[in-house]
Amino acid sequence: MFTQSSISGSRHSVLVNRFSIRWFTAVLLFSMACLTPVAARAARQESGQTFDGPGGKLYYEVTGGGEGTPLLLVNGGPGFDHTYFHTTTAWDTLGKTRKVIFYDQRGNGRSAPLKPGQSCTLADQIDDLEALRAHLGFDKVDMLGGSWGGFLSMAYAARHPEHISHLILVDSAAPKWADTITLFDNVFPETTEREAAIAFAEQLGDKAASDESIREYLSMIFVSHEKRDAFLAQIGPSVYNKEVNEAVSRDLARFDLNPEIKKFRFPTLVVTGRYDMNVAPLTAYRIHQAIPGSKFVVFERSSHLPFTEEPELFASTITDFLQI
Repeated sequence: MFTQSSISGSRHSVLVNRFSIRWFTAVLLFSMACLTPVAARAARQESGQTFDGPGGKLYYEVTGGGEGTPLLLVNGGPGFDHTYFHTTTAWDTLGKTRKVIFYDQRGNGRSAPLKPGQSCTLADQIDDLEALRAHLGFDKVDMLGGSWGGFLSMAYAARHPEHISHLILVDSAAPKWADTITLFDNVFPETTEREAAIAFAEQLGDKAASDESIREYLSMIFVSHEKRDAFLAQIGPSVYNKEVNEAVSRDLARFDLNPEIKKFRFPTLVVTGRYDMNVAPLTAYRIHQAIPGSKFVVFERSSHLPFTEEPELFASTITDFLQI
């Protein structure tokens, strides 16, 4: 995920001349009508463990098995835990030939909460990822990062390229945080208006307002209404930690990864959902253009979470790429 509070400072400063919003919305509505209803996946029982990371206990879970290079999943946010990754069958498929690792980032979910005044920066997040890799004893990993997790994955890969076998960026934030293109205001004006109406209460610490804001945000990252409703039935606002979001977001404005990603020499796949209003496809396309030899794939019936909206196609696409 890439939350509203993370992007509010840059949303209005970005002009997207290549997209016709009227056409975009019409095709979106058509695509919605073509999709079939789905049931929510049953709540998943966690069976992970913790280890002592650089800033406290970090939670992780290893699933799957096989001889393939381990696949390390880096979720979005900042401030979300990993549990929304469990709204898909894609990892079950990928786990037939390799280990798949989920983890909760510093201060989130089952990892230790932030202590008063504790650092929670991009460098900290990179160090935590490296500590997890070392703890698991993997020399190389295939890393998949979604949304903010894509930014973190690019940053990790820039610092530790020797440990990356394949890199997969799914609807990733831009290498320069403020360059991320969002279209919520143009496509969901009634939803963003509702968010604005509760913003004052949210900033004052009203938890009910904060929970409602997160729910409104999550409602805008799907093409299919049925899959959206199934997702919202399974994932609640408790997956989000505003303190972590604000701490990380404050740090990100000073970084520009554009010069770094041009140095990548490992196989890289850049994925986007055709109707992603959270991180518009142009963002992904520019990342693809900047990374030498990268592959670009668009999921035509997805928004921000193609692994949830098109799980079978997503799993087969990733499987094919990891054979390179």
